[in-house]
Amino acid sequence: MYSKTSYIKPRTLDEAVALLATGEARILSGGTDFYPALGDGVVSQAVVDVSGMRELRGVAREADRFRIGGLTTWSEIIRTPLPRCFDALKGAAREVGSVQIQNRGTVAGNLCNASPAADGVPPLLALDAEVELVSKTGVRTMTLAEFIVGNRKTQRKPDELLTAVLVPCAFENASSTFLKLGVRRYLVISISMVAVVVQSGDDGRIQEARVAVGSCSAVARRLRALEGELVGASVRNHLGGMVKPGHLAPLSPIDDVRATAEYRMDASLRLVQRALNTCVENG
Repeated sequence: MYSKTSYIKPRTLDEAVALLATGEARILSGGTDFYPALGDGVVSQAVVDVSGMRELRGVAREADRFRIGGLTTWSEIIRTPLPRCFDALKGAAREVGSVQIQNRGTVAGNLCNASPAADGVPPLLALDAEVELVSKTGVRTMTLAEFIVGNRKTQRKPDELLTAVLVPCAFENASSTFLKLGVRRYLVISISMVAVVVQSGDDGRIQEARVAVGSCSAVARRLRALEGELVGASVRNHLGGMVKPGHLAPLSPIDDVRATAEYRMDASLRLVQRALNTCVENG
């Protein structure tokens, strides 16, 4: 048992989930979202610092999927040799704040913080990623699309820890890219961002396509109608020319200090077009 002022740093997953079982503690991993969110406030709950749990770090290939440990940092994602389908995720990793933030911020923290502008979400959505959640009572998995349900809202229960992101090997040889638009090049919350994964066959036609857009809805969205229309298209064609404003119907951008909703929608259209063309050029 612990008090509201407790700070505890477990070394194993079993220790961590036992501490979280009461549902009364906050999880601290990299701290890059945790501390800024406090503002001028103070921590009013016990803190379980999971940053020392090495078993939840790194990327490993399993039989039919890749396992990205929840505590894997963005710098580790950048450094790890990975198939080309992860190029979009690596591109997003390079856009997560500064190098210092990339050295501390974790994949699980980015997803659990659930910001509409979370850089890691669109590329993982485009890879059909799932999340693994562990509690004292067991393990459950769900798609990332199901996990994030709103602005700063997820399906994680108070007694659960996001231990891994699971990416199927199906897209291992696919081309992928990530594009982000902000008011400046670095250290910026995006106006729009796009991740695209395209897999083509020996016949030069698209077999699978995934397109995800972030910062233009409460949660990042897949453009499934566009994905369906891209299947069967020739990679020799100008794929970007297939993208029409109607394909962006799942998005619901807002006006804020960074951009108007209208500008966000137009920018997203251009980014999707450019990302598709880039995937084909790199394919």
